[in-house]
Amino acid sequence: MEEGQDVETQASLGEELLHMAGREIGNALYRQFVPAFAFVQENAGDTSGIFQKQVNSLMPFCLYAQEYGFYGDTQSIPGTQESLSLEEILLAESREGSGDIADGGELEAGEGEGQAGGEAMPEEERGETQDAEMSLDELLRAENEAAMEASQALAGQETGQQFIPHALKNPVDSQMLQDYESLVQNFYTIDSNTMAGSDQLDAKKLLEKDMSIEKESAGPQILIFHTHSQETFADSVPGDESTSIVGVGDRLADILTQQYGYQVLHHKGQYDVETRDDAYSNALPAIEQVLAENPSIEVVIDLHRDQMAEETRLVMDLDGRPTARFMFFNGLSRTKKTGNISYLYNENQEENLAFSFQMQMAAVQYYPGLTRKIYLKGYRYNMHLKPRYLLVELGAQNNTVEEAMNACDPLAHILELVLSGQTRQQTDSLLAPE
Repeated sequence: MEEGQDVETQASLGEELLHMAGREIGNALYRQFVPAFAFVQENAGDTSGIFQKQVNSLMPFCLYAQEYGFYGDTQSIPGTQESLSLEEILLAESREGSGDIADGGELEAGEGEGQAGGEAMPEEERGETQDAEMSLDELLRAENEAAMEASQALAGQETGQQFIPHALKNPVDSQMLQDYESLVQNFYTIDSNTMAGSDQLDAKKLLEKDMSIEKESAGPQILIFHTHSQETFADSVPGDESTSIVGVGDRLADILTQQYGYQVLHHKGQYDVETRDDAYSNALPAIEQVLAENPSIEVVIDLHRDQMAEETRLVMDLDGRPTARFMFFNGLSRTKKTGNISYLYNENQEENLAFSFQMQMAAVQYYPGLTRKIYLKGYRYNMHLKPRYLLVELGAQNNTVEEAMNACDPLAHILELVLSGQTRQQTDSLLAPE
């Protein structure tokens, strides 16, 4: 557009351009909105700043869409029965005076293009605008694929690939669950110091347990803490907690809160500063107190990182993101030498085993290869404190902080699948008689 062209015409063109962007870019818009809009702005020849202002007004929507996800042509607004198309939201958000669409805001009367009583545009300027719209439409259609590739490359360089929760990929064959030997072979590693029988490892019993919880409560539903808070990664910064396993706990808590709507308490007590030997004993009274003060908590996650041989790297490429592999862990309060350990009795052991097994089942089906087999060992590891108690070994000492942080996204999604009851349908089909 020429620099001297009427400002009102330019505003109209900018709004129409947004309409076309909504139609052409569609669901991909929310993932790469900054590079995509920069491309459109550059090719629109915008010199007045009006289009940039409209783009800025769209950013809250794009962040909103990024959080709640556009996976279809419409988006339901949480807390309402309203459903808007992508183009409707784009147009509403592009006009000055529009309210926050997530909060049910509406356009003020008489604002935006085409308001009642507005001065009519001269015919010759309308023709020029139509010609410009046609050329821009053709440009968008011709260059859309190249623009998306460029924006994805830019986003990948600056922020890494964005995580997108997986759909069901790898349904479990029911034959893997039919008997004790198959179950252990496919899902468990049993430490040499303990033993587990078919009375404990029965797939039907483990899958029948309802692990779902309600998100609506007056307090936190999930507690994250670290028996071994001093665990770090290959490139952790000494003294910087944010690059340790505690920082990974912060990341997991943020995802569970912001993306899945849970209330999460992240306890950062340190119980292994002087020695690791007594960390579980040191942590027990503190965690008991946290649970007593927060009776709404139903899920406890003790988040660790493992220790492996230096040549062993627990990492995989998950959709273009280097991601640390992780493992669920259970204590059986039983050793081969002593048998059942009476002073470490765990009244919640059956539920603990069911929780880790259902998590492992979801991981295998949605993120094959991401998790190692569930590790069973003697002793109790404070898992008696809650039925839904999960001990997670996320990565190892030779993983990078980035790899560990990236693992929080699929781990949070797996938790959501189990805690929301979304995996029940697959479970029911596996348990159905043939």
